[in-house]
Amino acid sequence: MRSQADENHPDLRSALNLLLSAGGKRIRPGLTMLAGRMLHAEHERLLSLSAAIELLHTATLVHDDLIDNSLLRRGIPTLNSRWSPGATVLTGDFIFARAANMAAETNSIPVMKIFARTLSTIVNGEITQLFGNRCTVDRESYCFRIYSKTASLFETSAQAAALISPVEEQVVEWMRQYGYNIGMAFQIIDDILDFTSQEDTLGKPVGSDLRQGIITLPAIIYAETYHDDGYAADLLAGRCIPEGDRIEELILKIRTSDAIQKSHAEAVRYVETGLNALRQVPAGPERFALEELANYIVQREL
Repeated sequence: MRSQADENHPDLRSALNLLLSAGGKRIRPGLTMLAGRMLHAEHERLLSLSAAIELLHTATLVHDDLIDNSLLRRGIPTLNSRWSPGATVLTGDFIFARAANMAAETNSIPVMKIFARTLSTIVNGEITQLFGNRCTVDRESYCFRIYSKTASLFETSAQAAALISPVEEQVVEWMRQYGYNIGMAFQIIDDILDFTSQEDTLGKPVGSDLRQGIITLPAIIYAETYHDDGYAADLLAGRCIPEGDRIEELILKIRTSDAIQKSHAEAVRYVETGLNALRQVPAGPERFALEELANYIVQREL
């Protein structure tokens, strides 16, 4: 991944090194590597695909931080906190292009198609969130948003690994289902943590999505369950809760309600569905690791 900026502008090399040095869990390329090894993909093609997946994810984070005006990610200053908006956008574009180049090294047209489709899905989801209605309690819209934002790339990570492996179409579909379902669970858990973690851990205010009028699953379930509550009535009517004492009270109500446990139960159901698909593939150390990965997603500290 670092080599993708070689022979380019020194600032691009510095930016890519900064972004990669920030670390992260590397779940998506890890998922790709495990799935490909399990299905006997050719090693060099699998390495290129895994790096492409992580570079695509990195590029989306560059643009996300600029859109959200985030100054920190993973405890270090974001690119947009140091550079102009134009330079930040161009760096993200450069990383998208290099990710596509690495995906092309798999020599698989199906992989290139799914790669392009995933990028389109992510961008469409961001545009929909930017221009869509705020403060709307709508499960269908929520599922579309978290698929676009997160699950689509998990889905691609697993499905693309199968596409470059010597397996039948049914196995490709099982892997797609696995990736999709654990990706949906991953984002639900992130949305729970937005309410249950501490501000110094999150790196942003608790309940930051709700403060921006973005209604996630815990708030949806709270509004559906406690519809007689005045705050819930406002959300169900599509009315945003203004910043101040009222939003703080609502956040506290959600984080101490059973909406958190009910949201977690939905994430667990997604993981169980994904594991059911994965278990159609013969057992082995890589499949066991993928099972552990799925369980880790819903066991992250709440």
